[in-house]
Amino acid sequence: MHLEQLKYIVEVAKTRSISNAAQNLHVSQSTISKAITHLERELSINLFTRSRLGALPTAEGKNIIKKAYEIVIKLEEIQEEAQTQTSLINGEFNLSASPSLFMPILLKTLAIFKKDYPNFKVIMTEKISPNIMEDLIQGKIDIGLAMIDEVDWNAHEELVYETLLEGRVMVCVSQHSPFAFSDHITPEELIDETIVMYDEGIWKDSISAYMNRYGPMNILFASNNTEVIKKAVSEGLAISFLMDIALKDDHYVKSGEIIPIPLINIEPSRRSFGWVRSKNKHFSLAAREFLKYLKLHISKLE
Repeated sequence: MHLEQLKYIVEVAKTRSISNAAQNLHVSQSTISKAITHLERELSINLFTRSRLGALPTAEGKNIIKKAYEIVIKLEEIQEEAQTQTSLINGEFNLSASPSLFMPILLKTLAIFKKDYPNFKVIMTEKISPNIMEDLIQGKIDIGLAMIDEVDWNAHEELVYETLLEGRVMVCVSQHSPFAFSDHITPEELIDETIVMYDEGIWKDSISAYMNRYGPMNILFASNNTEVIKKAVSEGLAISFLMDIALKDDHYVKSGEIIPIPLINIEPSRRSFGWVRSKNKHFSLAAREFLKYLKLHISKLE
């Protein structure tokens, strides 16, 4: 029995796929398949049931895989302890963030973290919240930063999360809009307005469902590229709904090209955002350290 075999069966159990496990571990499918076969022969039990649907742990295999996971975690903790003793954090971790939610805060946090830990590599992607959850479940990323409202956490017991901050729904209008000098806006006032929507599943659906109570919305387009959305608003092509936290230090707002105005008489008017991780993936020292930096930066904004 070798440590590589234990790592392989843990990764296959996470992804339920030999091909995905091979991709994540940067080895060939045949390497993993042979390693599992040899381990099964050594233990005289079948660890997985292979089919067109993937590789699923057998009843006998589940306990073995659980113990293998514990061993892999301990090994990673030993490696991290060695790094801690030399006061260095090396390596990399994968992070996904919802683009309109955390970018202004996240980019500054990354800059500070990178300055203190220049040898560490953070691989960051932008995805909508449902895709972030799926990547966490499949073990593709270490941390997700996303909207956590309306997620059925009972259906995702393998995930844990923490709320970091709340955001308020704002109506973004051009400086030349008749609304530009309003203290607030109600849904009824927006019935005839042309709208560009942020294309986040939960966000878009909840806003659309609420606004449609007052009449069909005139949606020009939907996008998860907030720069495109803000450009359309600044040029007076449409209005949009964004969170106040997505507009902190925004250059369109600072220049006065976009005016954010609170949207009232809408429930819920505030949304919760936070970090999410999988219980089945090792919570690395670097990931924990990065979250400390993120929380510290958020505390300075409050």
